Amino acid sequence: MGEGAKPENERRDERPVKEARRQFRAIKGTRDILPPDSALWNWFEKTARGVMESYNFAEIRLPIFEKTELFARSIGGDTDVVSKEMYTFKDQLDLDEVIDTDAKEGGHPTAESILSGEEVSPQWRNILDTRISLRPEATASVVRAYIEHGMQMLPGNAKLYYIGPMFRRERPQKGRYRQFYQIGAEVLGTSDAPAIDAELIQMLTDLLERCQIEKYTLLINSIGCAACRPKYVELLRAELRKPEIFSKLGADSQRRVETNPLRVMDSKLPEEQAIIEKLPKISEHLCEECRTHYEKLKRELTLREVPFTESPRLVRGLDYYMRTTFEITSPILGAQNALCGGGRYDGLVEMLGGPKGIKGIGFALGEDRFIDAIVEAHKIHATRPLDIFIAWMGERAYPTAVRLAHVLRDEKHRVELPAGEMKFRKALERADKLGARYVLIIGDDEIASDMLTIKRLSDGVQEKISEEALVDFFRPPALAKEGPGS
Repeated sequence: MGEGAKPENERRDERPVKEARRQFRAIKGTRDILPPDSALWNWFEKTARGVMESYNFAEIRLPIFEKTELFARSIGGDTDVVSKEMYTFKDQLDLDEVIDTDAKEGGHPTAESILSGEEVSPQWRNILDTRISLRPEATASVVRAYIEHGMQMLPGNAKLYYIGPMFRRERPQKGRYRQFYQIGAEVLGTSDAPAIDAELIQMLTDLLERCQIEKYTLLINSIGCAACRPKYVELLRAELRKPEIFSKLGADSQRRVETNPLRVMDSKLPEEQAIIEKLPKISEHLCEECRTHYEKLKRELTLREVPFTESPRLVRGLDYYMRTTFEITSPILGAQNALCGGGRYDGLVEMLGGPKGIKGIGFALGEDRFIDAIVEAHKIHATRPLDIFIAWMGERAYPTAVRLAHVLRDEKHRVELPAGEMKFRKALERADKLGARYVLIIGDDEIASDMLTIKRLSDGVQEKISEEALVDFFRPPALAKEGPGS
């Protein structure tokens, strides 16, 4: 062994270790929405937009994350959403903008001094430690945007809708994900007229009809206001504290007896249902104004021919709701039967620093569950088939194929143009597997004769047409569009 040489076993250990191939998967509680399912999602979102815009709602697009305090103040710090389920993390503010500006004016510490670890006052350390959260719901964000942009100055009510992902760290189960998608609508303005509530609910039932979901129940209730609800809450808390009742409640309900006893009414635990049924009902303890509002709501729904069922134990899980609450359920979904829900939140704008006297009502629906209901109803078929597969053969045919693909796509047809030349039989097999309705054949014979060959795959019939007649050939009824409900 030469000088400086290493033993064979040491040289072997220095060889780079080949890393095992790692397969990445979607994070628990998330999933990919793949074709053809994505086509149904797109159809549903387009349909929802159409219904809401027919009621003069306009879309608002919101940030994915907000200051944690926004959700803590609006939803309630003692709710499971805020205390257990939000994805929250520290965020560094733009120190150059926030701190250096003040440093020039008042001698405060610079961004560099804070980042270098120099001792600074707790006030500035708090600035550094701002927390933000992925949005668990969107109502608070809509209200924040309403206040920030002075939308109370706009004429009439602000009628806004949103579509997008929300995030909650929940136990994943069927129809419930950690990244889930919601469609919601909010009405903000100076009026709390029951007609506003009724029209919002009617808009939801219109959407159900468009989706051909026939089996559903609209549940409504009133949970009072600041004048009458506190007295009821104390009455309910006193009842729940009774040893013979408290001892039969689960851990979550026992905790809520002190933090928010109304939410005990929303418990889904089978062993608690008999207890809840015997508890005092808030409908029996409404003040005169809330009772009048509720009666007018029922008349407005009847006027619109919207059937409803009163549910005295229906409450919303978030702290900002008052008066009107509603939920739509469908037996088509099984045990987890809630399709959507919402209610009135007249004090939320002021709570978040906005002007006094602004009222609000809204709803949110889970797209995942709505899609499940549409699938179970077997009425909507949103996947659009491939209209035309272009089978081109030979270099002379390729430029014509490219040009005609563009022409047909301009006419809104769904067209597949192979990137490489394929033998005729293989092209037909590919077209069939892709579900194409027609094959447009372009080869040397077609180029020489200045005629195109069209083959209908359903029965094998084919014919020759001129290029000038191509667009007219593929207009209905020759190529009837297959869409939802067909």
